[in-house]
Amino acid sequence: MKNYLQVALVTAQEAGQFLLDAFEQPRTIAYKGEVDIVTEADRQSEEFIVARLRAAFPEHSVVAEEGSQQTGTSEYCWYVDPLDGTTNFAHGYRLFCVSLALVHREEILVGVVYDPLHKELFRAVQGEGAWLNDSRIQVSTAPRLNESLVATGFPTRKRHKNPNVLYYHRFTMLTHGVRRDGSAALDLCYVACGRFDGFWELQLNPWDTAAGVLLVREAGGLVTDFHGRPYHLAGEEILASNPLIHAEMQQVLAELTAQGAQKGL
Repeated sequence: MKNYLQVALVTAQEAGQFLLDAFEQPRTIAYKGEVDIVTEADRQSEEFIVARLRAAFPEHSVVAEEGSQQTGTSEYCWYVDPLDGTTNFAHGYRLFCVSLALVHREEILVGVVYDPLHKELFRAVQGEGAWLNDSRIQVSTAPRLNESLVATGFPTRKRHKNPNVLYYHRFTMLTHGVRRDGSAALDLCYVACGRFDGFWELQLNPWDTAAGVLLVREAGGLVTDFHGRPYHLAGEEILASNPLIHAEMQQVLAELTAQGAQKGL
């Protein structure tokens, strides 16, 4: 396990340095959908990360956001987001990261998220706790939803038929506020280290969530779907929070999900 973590740490930091250098240069943007963008930095970072992982673990599979699908001979799979927060990056908004996770079947073994702008390296190994740089981290101790700061994100597809606007409004009224920072991986890291008390989102992919989910769990948090069932990497919903407010958040989401269904969202 130590070798897996070490390769992930070095790879994430080197890819992050590449992104940091590219961030200071003019950026070329292409579109994968109506508003879903990709930059040349996404592609080049992914090529670097996939090549590094394949060289270190040729038997492992690799699945990455921009289309790299490398099939290995074992049941181990790396999920790679070479640039989480692409829209932020493209617009010069200073919040983005690299996210890597090693999964055996549905079990997340290693998670690494690196924010190169702030030099923050989040890491977790199953059963060994969660860390930010050299300090161990824990989820917050906010006891109630009305004392909490929470976060979410909005999907780039089917935006006009998505109930998250209902959730956003309700949680804004019930909490100290809702933040929408544009990087699910960092949102989960911020839950893990107590900056956010909770996070929810819809229609995420395994490369968005795998590393952050392990970090939240290892930091003492809970990660489920909106109905309280264990979160699966292929799931449509994710709710992550400290254990004290999880039931409250779940109840709000359940009520609003029912309302959204009535409205055809």
